[in-house]
Formats: sequence, structure tokens, C-alpha cells
Amino acid sequence: MTVGNPTENTGAERPAKAMGRGEGISDSRGFDWRDPWRLGKRIKHILPRSLLGRALLIMVMPLILVQIITAWVFYDRHFDYITDNLARALASEIAVVTEHLLREEDPAKRQEIFNLHGNLLWMKLSFKQHETLPPDHATRKGYMVRKLRRALNRRVSFNVSIDSEQAGQNVVVFVQMLDGVLRAEIHRERLFNSTSDLFVIWMVGSSILFFGVATMFMRNQVRPIRRLARAAERFGKGRDTPSFTPEGATEVRQAAAAFIQMRDRIRRQMRQRTEMLAGVSHDLRTPLTRMKLSLALIGDGPELKELRSDLVEMERMIEGYLAFARGEGSEAMRPTSLGDLLSEVVEQTQRELANQQGKTLDVHIEEQVSLPLRRNSMRRCLQNLVSNALRYGDNVSIRLGREGPHVVLVIDDDGPGIPEEMREDVFKPFFRLDTSRNPETGGTGLGLTIARDAVRSHGGDVRLEASPLGGLRVRLRVPV
Repeated sequence: MTVGNPTENTGAERPAKAMGRGEGISDSRGFDWRDPWRLGKRIKHILPRSLLGRALLIMVMPLILVQIITAWVFYDRHFDYITDNLARALASEIAVVTEHLLREEDPAKRQEIFNLHGNLLWMKLSFKQHETLPPDHATRKGYMVRKLRRALNRRVSFNVSIDSEQAGQNVVVFVQMLDGVLRAEIHRERLFNSTSDLFVIWMVGSSILFFGVATMFMRNQVRPIRRLARAAERFGKGRDTPSFTPEGATEVRQAAAAFIQMRDRIRRQMRQRTEMLAGVSHDLRTPLTRMKLSLALIGDGPELKELRSDLVEMERMIEGYLAFARGEGSEAMRPTSLGDLLSEVVEQTQRELANQQGKTLDVHIEEQVSLPLRRNSMRRCLQNLVSNALRYGDNVSIRLGREGPHVVLVIDDDGPGIPEEMREDVFKPFFRLDTSRNPETGGTGLGLTIARDAVRSHGGDVRLEASPLGGLRVRLRVPV
């Protein structure tokens, strides 16, 4: 019997990487938005999965819709109306200036007109004789420029061009007169309504403030649910949750109170089972002891050999049944290295099977992981699994490693194995296989039952598979 080098990193077999939610559904022809099933899958894949994210989405989506509708109404009604009036007013003022220029040809009179209108209308006017209309430099076809161009074309009877690029914060309007070009430079504020900026700032600012307050509120509401989930997870792993108390909304408090009642009922049932079996142990062992003493006084006749064997078998069955029913429920959980515990079990198994020839045991421990365990319960589980593998197989391989949030123990043997349709039945109490395993090797039919009961009390599980060695593979998973 040999023990492998712990430093050899062969490891427990890793399961194939699971396909993601979005993998395997793409079509080489592209996504068909007309397919309602695919559309629903795509939307479900995009939506947040947490309660906090979905609650915020429920609050944010109506807010976004309201803002879109409000912005559309504002820009379609108020902003469009105000901007159109500003553009028409400016175009009318330029049209008045052009009419005055047509009536006055004296340069001095025209300068007076420029000074008068420039001071009253907040625009800088100039006139260049014998000039032609410059090209249009309004390359950024802004909303205000389009409004101004439309208004100028309606009210000014001359050709016009607009320069909104080269004048900085100003807009320059050129009007082709009969004897030259009129130049009117206007500040952008004449065409822009500051209400729109205030509206956008108020809308975005209030939305951010609302989203921040909603996030803080929803986080406080989700926190009790997360505490309940952590408490249920700890209790499922067999760990105590003494500090858990109901808090939060009424529905969350009801769920927390139901969890506490369930936890107390389970603990009470485990305690009652342990207390009851303590009395059963005394009641059953006493008559067995008297029967063994009576047989010892009678003698060692060959007719009594089978009776003594039956008594030994009955005693072993009672011990196994009590171990299964007790489940080490009263044992406290302590940080324990599963690798060290496995090494102790292997050493003990080697001593017990020292006289058996042809048995080979290969052990590889990838990583020493410490986790909360009921040491005696887990030790009994490992003893049952290792002894079971060595009982039915000549070559046994044990691999202990870590897979994400779990510690995985894989035990392979080259024995007769177990048919796939019966791999769940062997976990039933007192269930025995008469064909796949040798019935003459003994056993009470409780080894795998006790092992799974112990592992599940730690939040893990034990499953049986086909082994590459030709026999049975036992895969044990315990959350860290």
C-alpha cells in the first residue's frame, strides 16, 4: 500500500467549463428581432439579476420615460416657440435697418442709423460699399441658425448669408444690398433662451439626486434580505447563526421569523432524536449483553457458533444505526484542515489493512484548506468512504483539491462498481447490493448513508460516478 507524493499536482478532475447564459444561442445569420422567444431571452439576459438592480430599474425607467416626454413637450412647444419668436424678432430688426438704408444714401445719415439701431437693438452694424456677399460659414447647422435663416428669408427681400463659426460667441448676418453689403453682428444670447439650460440642469440634477436617494433607500431595504440569505446559507452549512434577528420591511421580517422558527424546529428535532437514541442504545445493548453472557456460560458448541455470529452482526448493526441517527448533531464546528484529517484517516486505514496483500492506496493532496467542520462527523464520513473503496477494490486513488468555492475529494477504485440506476439507492439506510458488490465482505448498509448525512450537514453533497479505473468514483464536495 503506497501513498503518493502530496506535491504532485494531478488534482481532482475538473468539470468542463460551464457554458455561459449567452453562449450557444447566437445564430450565424444574426439575431432575429422578430422572434419573440429570442427577443425575450435577450432582454432577460440584459436585465439586472439582483433585487437592488431590478428595484432601481423599476424606479428609473418611469423617471426616464417622464423626462423624455417632458423634454419632448418642452422642446416641441416652449423651446421651439421661444426660439422661433427670437429669430423672427431679430430678422424683423435687420429688415427695418435695410429699409432705412434704402431711403438714406448719405454715409453720415447711415452712420447715425447704425449708431441708433446698434444701441437700441444690441447689435453691431456696418456697411461696405461695392462689396459682394461673402460665402456662408454656418457649417454647423444648428437649430438656432436654421430658425434665423428661415426668418431672414421671410422678412428680408435681399440675399443673406450667416457666419456662425468665425465670430466666436457672436453670429454675423450679411445682407446683399444694391450698393454694398450690410454686416450685422449679434451676440448668441439674442437667439438663445436660457430657460432651456436651466431646464436641462434642473432635470438632470433632480434625476441624479432622486437616483442617489433611491439607491440609498433600496440598499437599506435589500440589506435585511441579504442578511437572511447569509443566515440561511450558514445554517445550511451546519454553522450557527446566533446574532441573526428579523429586521427590515414587514414581509422580510415575516420571512426572517419563519426562518428562525424553522431553525429552532430542526435543532429541537435533532436534540430530541439524540436524547431518544441515548435511551435506545441502553435498552438494546443491555439484552444483547445478557445474551452474550448466556452463550458464554453455555459453552462453545458448534451449534452455537452461528448464534454468536448473529449477535455480533446485530451489535454492529445497532452501532451503525445509532451513528447514523445521531449524526453528530451536538458536535460544535471548528476550523479544521481537511487534508490533515484525510491523512489521519489514511494512516489508520493502512494500519487496519496491513495484513491484506495486493491493496494499493494512492493519495494526492493538492492544497491544505481549513474550513469549519464537525471533526468527528467528517472523520467518520472519510473512514466510511475510504474503507468502502478498499473493501471492494484492490487499487484506490484519492485526490483532494479545491474547485472555486468548494473543496472536492475524489475517490476511485477498480472494484465491481455500482450500476447507474442503483447509485442513489445505496444511500438509503440498510440498503445492500447483492450482485454488484460482494455480500460476504460484511457491512450494515449504513456506510454511504452516514457519509452523505455528514457531508450534507456541512452544506455539501456526495455523488457516485463511474471511475476511470473501472470501478466506482465517489465525489465529495464541501463549501469553504
